[in-house]
Amino acid sequence: MVYPYDKNLKLDFSAFPVLETDRLVLKQMNLSCLDEFYLLRTDPVLMAALDKNLATSKEEVAGLLKSWESAYKRREALDWAIYYKEQSHLIGTIGFHKIDAYHHRAEIGYVLITNEQGKGVMSEAMRSVLDYGFKQLNLHSVEANINKINNASRNLLEKFGFVKEAHFKENFYFNGTYLDSVIYSLINPAHPRQPD
Repeated sequence: MVYPYDKNLKLDFSAFPVLETDRLVLKQMNLSCLDEFYLLRTDPVLMAALDKNLATSKEEVAGLLKSWESAYKRREALDWAIYYKEQSHLIGTIGFHKIDAYHHRAEIGYVLITNEQGKGVMSEAMRSVLDYGFKQLNLHSVEANINKINNASRNLLEKFGFVKEAHFKENFYFNGTYLDSVIYSLINPAHPRQPD
C-alpha cells in the first residue's frame, strides 16, 4: 500500500533490509532471537538506562517481538538485531520506531549488552542505520528520546550531530517516579534546510 502523502518517502518493505558494516551484520528481529533478547530485557542495568521494566517471562518478550514484526508489516517500524559477523549471539538492537510517513520522520532507539559497550559497536550500527534511513528511506529527520541522565546515549547522539530539541519536565511516569525526557533530532543532511 502506498499512502498518497508519502510519495517522497521510500517505504518499500517488501524485503527486510540486512545492513553490514566492517564488523557487524544487522538483521531483522524475530522469534529466533527470543532467548538472547530475553536475557537483554532482563538485564537490570540496561533496562534502567531505557526506563523499562524488566521482562517477567519469555512469553512477554515473544509478544514484544511479534508486535515489532507487526509494526514492520504496517510500515511503522524497522528493528534490527545486531550481531558480530560470523557470530551467532545477539549483542544489541537498533531501530526506527514510530515511522511517521506524513512528516518523513522516525524515532531511533538502541541498546547494547554491557560487555560490548565502549568498543564503538553502537557508533558503527548507528552510522549504518542513519545512512539507510536518510539515503534509502529518504527520511527528513530522526529523533531520539532519552533520559536526561543517560550520558552515554547523549554522547552518542551528539557524535552524530543530533541537537537537543526539547526537554520535557517530569512527563514520563516510571516505577513510581516522574522522569524528564530529552528529545534530540537530526535532519537529513542531503535535504534543503529551512532558514532560521
